[in-house]
Amino acid sequence: MDADVLVVGGGPVGLLLACELKLAGADPLVLEAAGAEERLTRSLGLRSLNARTLQSLALRGLVEPLEREQQALLDALAGQRPPSGEGADVVALMTELLGKGLLRGHFAALPLLDESGGAEYLMLKQHRLEAVLAGRAAELGVRVRHACPVADVAQDAEGVTAVLAGGGTLRAPWLAGCDGGRSRVRKRAGFAFEGTPPTMTGRTALAELADPGALTSSLRGPGGLVNLSLVPGEIATIEYDGGPDDRDGPMTAAELEGSLRRVTGLEVRVTSVAAGIRYSDNTRHAASYREGRILLAGDAAHVHSPIGGQGLNLGLQDALNLGWKLGLVARGRAPGTLLDTYTAERHPVAARVLRNTRAQVALMRPGAQVDALREVMAEVLRLPEAAAFFGAMADGTETAHGGGFHAYGDLARLLHDGRGLLLDPECDPGNDAGNDAGAASGHRDRVRVAPGDALRLVRPDGYLAWTGERDGLAAALTAWFGPASVSR
Repeated sequence: MDADVLVVGGGPVGLLLACELKLAGADPLVLEAAGAEERLTRSLGLRSLNARTLQSLALRGLVEPLEREQQALLDALAGQRPPSGEGADVVALMTELLGKGLLRGHFAALPLLDESGGAEYLMLKQHRLEAVLAGRAAELGVRVRHACPVADVAQDAEGVTAVLAGGGTLRAPWLAGCDGGRSRVRKRAGFAFEGTPPTMTGRTALAELADPGALTSSLRGPGGLVNLSLVPGEIATIEYDGGPDDRDGPMTAAELEGSLRRVTGLEVRVTSVAAGIRYSDNTRHAASYREGRILLAGDAAHVHSPIGGQGLNLGLQDALNLGWKLGLVARGRAPGTLLDTYTAERHPVAARVLRNTRAQVALMRPGAQVDALREVMAEVLRLPEAAAFFGAMADGTETAHGGGFHAYGDLARLLHDGRGLLLDPECDPGNDAGNDAGAASGHRDRVRVAPGDALRLVRPDGYLAWTGERDGLAAALTAWFGPASVSR
């Protein structure tokens, strides 16, 4: 075997999953189709990290470097934006709210605010997020192969074989497909992937206009959306035209110019396009995230409109849910049935995101009826209960696996090594050996013991696995972390 787990896809989801597997004691090998430089073209626009994702990344000490990345971005953009006073476009306003810690997210570009100024919400370029995760992977000793596309996968009772496009094969007991919305792993492994076809075409390009002052960002143009103020130098449009005919061909100045004219109704001229991408609201969902020894995470398991900025968060949460479970199974510490909880927990979360992103697309369409509906929604969002509901939907805090998320503040630091955490009122902080021999005997390689006001078992991903009386602890430890090890 070439690894314990082959991770196909070296984007944010694949890198984070590999880090989680390594923390759990497994040996992952990441196979990324693109070269390192090629991945930069996927970093057009900004990516958002919501509250639940940041709370989860805090469990591994990753929030501070990401905050530094956002601050560097905001500093670089300072002075390049149009003023945000009266008449400013909504994109510039939302970016200003972001810098002040007031933005909790948005629903169809209707801002969701945290008036306290302490919102947990970051925006940064994808390649900078990948750099942070790649740095962590390197620290942990994760192996990553770039320019290594996988052409096929096949599994048997003992493992999975990945057939490389450049020739040769690799083999491991498990394989995780983190290779995006057009996942080769998903297609070759035969996962069902039903949903709804695209209704819109989005374009984002690094481009120049003959008259840069001729346009301002608008979410409600005659033919769709135009955005020039999120990242200077980038231009984005969305048209509700049934989806792109060609996703992969090079974007020309004429194509972007035509889209801008249709959206705005103005005779603008695009003088150059250095790079561009197209996307849609194609919305599909894998029926299961596991087929035998092959699992899916991120866009390989679910695709939807990017409006609302929830896709990256959904994929990173997949990785955090799957990583410790698959790591335990791959090491032989827990039975394969632990992986059944992965689809059971993550599939309903993705289904809700797919539902709300479809709703957001509907609210972004041009037209007098939608304009009226947006006005009504803006009034609804001023109601405290509605603001709390939509805020929790956007920032992921509505997700409550097991007994809910439990690892805030000081508890987050106790989970940095990727082990579970047993909070025990009888724990003696000065007697680690005694604690291990008692409450977590046989699980000390998988569970840390620390003082707490009640007996609680916290999973490596921060969710509460169990709480109860001491006579139920052994069963809970076995259910979530596998049988106890026998001392020798």
